[in-house]
Amino acid sequence: MRRKQIQAATVLLTLLLIACSACSPRDFLTRRLATDLISASTGFKVPQRFTLQTGVVSSKDYPSPEYIVLQYHGWISATTAPCPRDFAPPPCWDILLTPSGVDAVRAALPAEQAATFLLTIPVARREFVAVTGISKQGNSGDVEFAWRWRPLNEIGAALYSGDVRYKSVVGFRNYDNGWRMIEGVPRSGQSIDDAIKNAEPIP
Repeated sequence: MRRKQIQAATVLLTLLLIACSACSPRDFLTRRLATDLISASTGFKVPQRFTLQTGVVSSKDYPSPEYIVLQYHGWISATTAPCPRDFAPPPCWDILLTPSGVDAVRAALPAEQAATFLLTIPVARREFVAVTGISKQGNSGDVEFAWRWRPLNEIGAALYSGDVRYKSVVGFRNYDNGWRMIEGVPRSGQSIDDAIKNAEPIP
């Protein structure tokens, strides 16, 4: 009797292996597939950039939280200045890099880019942490995942904490060639761009 059970289980396992030999990894919305697709998306490959404008800026740009952080670290100084004709509303501010600010910018940017008044500094990159849940209904699915910022330099470390984790939900859809993550503007569900934009800190 036991031998027959073993033979039946062996036959069943063999049939399952044959059936799955034609399967693609995309045929099933697993945590491994979701992890691979989310980690390879543009939102996780392209660094977050901060644009720092030095010289005279309007009160719309200063004091913003980012400028206040840079001033707190001693990387910029700000003094009131007369507003150019097309700047409104007053007051205006003259933003200058301090010596330590010059060093911080030079460490983050090539020398030729660090010599301009408008500095676009790569400061952080999103780092995938884990898939925390998957829900599926028919050919659609939602994947909840956690991620955090990984600062690329000391300016990034001041602006983006690597200790805070964020929760996002992204939509998936099952096509004829398997599951794919929704990118761009979806008809239903939430794209990876929207998922990142609408992320919530995890308590």
